[in-house]
Amino acid sequence: MLEIDSISTRYGVVNMLNKVSLTVPEHSIVCLLGPNGAGKTTTFKAIAGLLPVYHGAIRIMGKDLARMRTEELAGLGVGFVPEGRRLFPELTVQENLQIGYDALRPKESFAKALERVVAMFPRVGERIAQTAGTLSGGEQAMVALGRVLMGNPRLVVMDEPTLGLSPKLIEEYFETVERIHQHGITVLLIEQNAEAALSIAHTGYLLLKGQLVASGTAKELLNNDVVKHLYL
Repeated sequence: MLEIDSISTRYGVVNMLNKVSLTVPEHSIVCLLGPNGAGKTTTFKAIAGLLPVYHGAIRIMGKDLARMRTEELAGLGVGFVPEGRRLFPELTVQENLQIGYDALRPKESFAKALERVVAMFPRVGERIAQTAGTLSGGEQAMVALGRVLMGNPRLVVMDEPTLGLSPKLIEEYFETVERIHQHGITVLLIEQNAEAALSIAHTGYLLLKGQLVASGTAKELLNNDVVKHLYL
């Protein structure tokens, strides 16, 4: 579903990613791990078409990203959850969800999409008329994910979705990710929290200083010496 083939990126003259390759098969959960400064958010921006790639290629559902406009990704059914939630704090929860619906333009009605998301996140339904800026961190994380799910995407790419959440809320969040995967959604999870991410992922990759240094099944990465040294 998503194939990153030996991509390299730079900010100005500074190289950020160096020939990074990874694959996200359909109906899978794949995690991309790495400490701060590893290049995880750079990878997210490259997939979202927000950062040019000067070497290699990114293909989504067989289509070359370089030949597409960013808004065309929505038409393919790709949703993005950026780092820091990026909600509109002065808008209500419902208005934030409406933005996600409009961006992906699904076939179902807004009312149907809202019903589906609220069924998955009852707390979001309870806060539907509240402004997003008044929500707790955990509630904002759920609204950010719900906003993407309003468009009924086939692939969701998440950048550090649990940043700033308590251990209990992290556990709840990953349970939700498993739930949306069971509904047929493919997930690329870009995370620092290795143990939690690998507990739900099928496969994973470890990024250090813009280069992939390890990959394998979740079990293999949990037993990898580099991963153990960095995280466990």
